[in-house]
Amino acid sequence: MNILYIHQYFVTPQEPGATRSYWISKELVKRGHHVTVITGNSESKHEPGRFDRDGIDVIYINNFYNNSQTKLQKVWSFVKFIFQSISVAAKEKDVDLVYATSTPLTIGAVALALRALKGWRYVFEVRDLWPEFPIQVGAVTNPILIWLLRKFEKRIYKRSEHVVALSPGMQEGVIKTGTPVEKTSMIPNMSKPDIFYPHEMNQDIVKQFDLDLTKFNVIHFGMLAVANGLDYIVKAAIELKKRGDNCIQFLFMGEGAMLPMLEEMVKDNDLHNVRFLGNYKVGIVAEVTNCCDASITSFKNLPILATNSPNKLFDSLSAGKPIIVNSAGWTKDMVEKDNCGFYVDPEKPEMLAVKLLEYKDNKPQLQKWGENARKLSVEVYDKAKLSAQVADVLETTYSKLKK
Repeated sequence: MNILYIHQYFVTPQEPGATRSYWISKELVKRGHHVTVITGNSESKHEPGRFDRDGIDVIYINNFYNNSQTKLQKVWSFVKFIFQSISVAAKEKDVDLVYATSTPLTIGAVALALRALKGWRYVFEVRDLWPEFPIQVGAVTNPILIWLLRKFEKRIYKRSEHVVALSPGMQEGVIKTGTPVEKTSMIPNMSKPDIFYPHEMNQDIVKQFDLDLTKFNVIHFGMLAVANGLDYIVKAAIELKKRGDNCIQFLFMGEGAMLPMLEEMVKDNDLHNVRFLGNYKVGIVAEVTNCCDASITSFKNLPILATNSPNKLFDSLSAGKPIIVNSAGWTKDMVEKDNCGFYVDPEKPEMLAVKLLEYKDNKPQLQKWGENARKLSVEVYDKAKLSAQVADVLETTYSKLKK
């Protein structure tokens, strides 16, 4: 089977960013399929062109995108990618199936266009519920535009052969548009237990980042985006300072639109318990996480964000770290049901401070949470198992099309 994979933000493990598409592509290649990925080149800094990436045929389009861009710049990047990728994809031959992954929702326009122009059927992957996400965060407010985007979303699902959603909430959102439940699958983000795992601390990493191992280090890694509501963590740090605590420290790894504001908050409040370590590839992030005591996954208090399937959470499970979440959705249910961490109210940063003070010296509880997290990552969310599930969906879909 020749699969055309459309993903604007494709990266390999040698680059910062989410690698779900890489692992799915590798599984498909392992099964004997040919995978061609069409992607942008902005974050990966690749030259435009066609390259072999570990057996994956990757076409990089010259399209700049960065989370720190203005809303208008982002929209332009999305729209530009539609026309660029359609033009490039249309030159491909013998495509058996298209796998189009959002975000953004505009990727659906590429899939629809290729179906109309070339007759290529597609499976659509929902990583965020667009347009509901930009609507709830206030990025889209025009009622006519909202109506058009929702009609567009519904059409993407209707014309697809199958829809893969990354969380139960996303799957429910797809079904609410009128998509038959049997046409959907829920395959969440993946843990990487062979990359993130408990092991002896790398002393070179400790020195490189000047990590203070006498402190209780809580890490947040990945995109520092508006949706993450990371001022919540800094406000908890302010609360800890007020309480006279100097043992708990927050570490941020990553980049994004929120970084300047967070740095300003830290400076204005003269905080010494918050550090920004920069943006690094996954291997370095894994080593730093291994040196930390807990991991936090933060989001703004918006209903749509409770459906998220955040990479950092699944990587933290693999690392065997106690998990802290502040989103009252399925991730809250996970950490409580599987006893691998705790939930804090997204409107009460003081709750995070109090909980950390309560548990930082409770070694048995922290160890139990970490062990349960690691077990969950291996038994349920391992990238090998979930990549295989996606490959099964694509193979089954193609088999039905051939009948």
